Amino acid sequence: MTRSSGTVPGSAPGRWPVLGHAVAMLRQPLRFMSSLQDRGSVVRISLGTVPVYVLTTPELLHQVLVSDAERFEKGIFFQRMRPFLGNGLVLSSGEFYRRQRRLVQPAFHRTRIARYSETMSRVARELVDSWHPGQVVDVDKRMQDLTISVAGQTLFSADLGSEVVREIERSVPILLKDGTIRALTPKFLEKLPLPGNRRFDEAISRVRRVVSDVVESAREGDTDRGDLLSTLIFSRDKETGEGMSDRQVLDEVITLLIAGTQTSALALSWFFYEIARHPGVERRLHAEVDDVVGPGPEVTFDDVSALTYTHQVANEILRKYSAWLLMRRSTADVSLDGIDLPAGSELAFSPYAFHHDPRFFRDPERFDPDRWAPDRVTEVPRDTFLPFGSGMHHCPGHHFAHAEIAITVATVASRHRLVPVPGRTVRPNVTAGMPYPSQLPMTVVPRRA
Repeated sequence: MTRSSGTVPGSAPGRWPVLGHAVAMLRQPLRFMSSLQDRGSVVRISLGTVPVYVLTTPELLHQVLVSDAERFEKGIFFQRMRPFLGNGLVLSSGEFYRRQRRLVQPAFHRTRIARYSETMSRVARELVDSWHPGQVVDVDKRMQDLTISVAGQTLFSADLGSEVVREIERSVPILLKDGTIRALTPKFLEKLPLPGNRRFDEAISRVRRVVSDVVESAREGDTDRGDLLSTLIFSRDKETGEGMSDRQVLDEVITLLIAGTQTSALALSWFFYEIARHPGVERRLHAEVDDVVGPGPEVTFDDVSALTYTHQVANEILRKYSAWLLMRRSTADVSLDGIDLPAGSELAFSPYAFHHDPRFFRDPERFDPDRWAPDRVTEVPRDTFLPFGSGMHHCPGHHFAHAEIAITVATVASRHRLVPVPGRTVRPNVTAGMPYPSQLPMTVVPRRA
């Protein structure tokens, strides 16, 4: 199909009455979003009765996320998640976002990440030490546990965080799955006494209660414990001298616990799956780990920058397994490739669709870590690789995530291989907004006698 000339947006087929394209987006979201890339630079779809304009070119993404970012705020998809994420960085916009980012950014300074790396390494070693040869482990669940444990132990001192970590482990899967369904369906449905609605509302209440208790205890103690929570509580805006309210600290903590753990857990799960399926990649990665880390398994912050091939594999994982929908809303009239849209228009883009578009990534279905090699990475067009967003809303914790992925992978690889269990089919499950493995049982095989 030819691309639109610019004055009229393309349109997507398959719209249902009342539900719009929500059915297609919930049934086969990856296929649906990718199918829009050839229907025009701006493609109109419907979330329920709300028109949404999907952007399919890097030039328009750069306009919305970077050059004209001040004219856009977070869209309806994010707003429907506000009940559990509050007004944390993921949902805030404008001057409030800029203020919060200034307050949160020190928590991810290089010196802080170096300190957090000690926790990452210790938690990864504890996990590896708990495995024995021949054991079958559910890698997806263990990576979820690991990233939540790391987040809990870096956010909170040991005497404050145990109950929060247990509750996050219990409630995060509910919030992600049911929250995505709620965000894509008509708003009136969330008022109905459906099992999913009750499950979602109860999970929100539990998480906010336990986190609120911890924030209140930390504030009353008035002591900098050296954890991430203390950074949030005692941080002051250099421009205004103001700090965060307890409510805002609560929102940022929940954002970091939920949104800040999922990318790493997802990447780690698929990382071990993909290298097991590609022996050449696995051999190169093991050789690098042996050279940088040795028999280990202690991996230090200084090792992270030396694990260059590991980072290439991580980037390829982040490309292949990424969020399939992100949104913005215009705060003023805008023109996108000659298409005029009024203020309040809902816009969307799909990192997954960009990451699998052959215009931007040669042979996109092929798993190829060498596309991120120094001599090839310049082939990737600007604003087409979006695992952590772009522009002013680029995730401030991306260095934390990269360090966590590299340290965990190197810790495991210094001692073990993880081998898929024969006969167990692994598929992407996308009901939670990102392609989680449907299951991921793998057998522990020691690399050394």
